[in-house]
Amino acid sequence: MDSLNRSGMAARRYRCRWWIERFTLDGRIGRKGYLMKITEIDVWTVVVPVFPEAVHSEEYGGYPDWARVPKQIIRMHTDEGITGIGETGRGQSTQVVAQAAKQLKGRDVMKMCLQNVFRSEPLKPGPESPEDWEIDPGPYPTGYEAFEMAVFDLIGKRLDVPVHTLLGGACRDKVRADFWIGHQTPEHTGRSTEIAVERGFTGLKTKCRIQEPMAERIRAVWEVGGSEFKMTVDPNERFYTVEQTLELADQIKELENVEVFEDPIPKKGLRDDVLAQYRYMRGELPFPLALHLGGASDVIKAIRADAVDYLNLGGSMVNFVKAAAIAQAAGIPVWHGSGNDLGIMERSYLHAAAVAPNCVLASDFVGSWTRIDDLITEGFTFEKGYTPVPQSPGLGCELDLDALEKYRVDK
Repeated sequence: MDSLNRSGMAARRYRCRWWIERFTLDGRIGRKGYLMKITEIDVWTVVVPVFPEAVHSEEYGGYPDWARVPKQIIRMHTDEGITGIGETGRGQSTQVVAQAAKQLKGRDVMKMCLQNVFRSEPLKPGPESPEDWEIDPGPYPTGYEAFEMAVFDLIGKRLDVPVHTLLGGACRDKVRADFWIGHQTPEHTGRSTEIAVERGFTGLKTKCRIQEPMAERIRAVWEVGGSEFKMTVDPNERFYTVEQTLELADQIKELENVEVFEDPIPKKGLRDDVLAQYRYMRGELPFPLALHLGGASDVIKAIRADAVDYLNLGGSMVNFVKAAAIAQAAGIPVWHGSGNDLGIMERSYLHAAAVAPNCVLASDFVGSWTRIDDLITEGFTFEKGYTPVPQSPGLGCELDLDALEKYRVDK
């Protein structure tokens, strides 16, 4: 009996060891105490020009100032030989980004809190009651999105899954996308619309302000694309007043080609009086009204005020998915915004947009035709107003080192 018990215990120990090794990535955590450690992080600063004709007309400033603002590209190395890449937003300090990179050196990627990859310890319980518990995984350092991208890229490659799987799983295999233009004359706008139609887009987004010939510009789009070719009109708060916004809407409503007005008047930190103005405009406009928001708390504020029909959301991949989920619960469609970025960052947008069930409006993946180069070897493709969701491991793109070297400004 003792020998039978011993053999049974040995069999159970073998099965237990097999399952441990199976679910700890081939037992690697057991053999060396960690799974995949960051050994080095490269940081490069780049400035990639834009095609001038793709953005502004000469009458409205010509070459945009924002295109001269640097970005950082990062590449994480690991002891597994796997690398992950990321991209910051415009205008970050190279020194600050490099300092943030030092915080992650030596960290085990597979043990990170993916809601904030810089967090090194669990959230702490409160001393007395659940109300006192720590609930915010922040803070997030400068350039955080780049590090999040690189970490997710590493984990995706290590597990042989695309990043959208790590974010909750893609709800669709393609994401809607529109063409994009800057401040352009009506004639220039008409030519841009012809290009958009030729490339298979079904709508475009325009930057603008009330001082420009807005009615003529919107009509120029209608003359090429008709009422079915939709516009997102985004003045970045430069329609200034409710009265001017409603007056313009009345001038162009017969064209029926405006899908949404985005941020028509100053948001002023979403003060109650401003949200009341947005709520009033929402009731008066002949088409939907949107706000461009970054954080989940602002989304909640806008929803409670009944101030929006749609939302343009941004932020890190994880925080975009969180904010979109809040909007979904309120029945509000969203799209993913951008800052005329490069390929790595826009690829991260695509993964996040694919995860949100309510991301059904045309998202902004515009750097692929406004920038001279996107710095990745696998560019975006568009067909009939959609771009396919990547299915290869990680972000599904690799850094173009030759292009990177060409556009570096930190040599």
